[in-house]
Amino acid sequence: MNWIILVIAGLFEVAFASCLGKVKETNGTAMYLWFAGFLISLTVSMLLLIKATQTLPIGTAYAVWTGIGAVGTALMGIFFFKDPVTFWRIFFIITLIGSVIGLKAVSPH
Repeated sequence: MNWIILVIAGLFEVAFASCLGKVKETNGTAMYLWFAGFLISLTVSMLLLIKATQTLPIGTAYAVWTGIGAVGTALMGIFFFKDPVTFWRIFFIITLIGSVIGLKAVSPH
């Protein structure tokens, strides 16, 4: 169950990074709404990460959480923020995914 909580925490990390990207693109009321989304997503992500680390090794949990966030944020950048798509970006995104799967596979929990 804590692996599921950790994955959800990682998805909220993607959400807070994406909201941060929208904050810099908007102004007025929309900017404040995206900032509120950032704060809510950040809070939920951290609370879920804390919950997951109660039973998962901290080093593994943190690495998986940041890996999910890094891959998800990179993909959000490509699909929604017009970040460049290059061979090396895709190669390293795939490498990150493999690393996250590897950490899960060798984790004792």
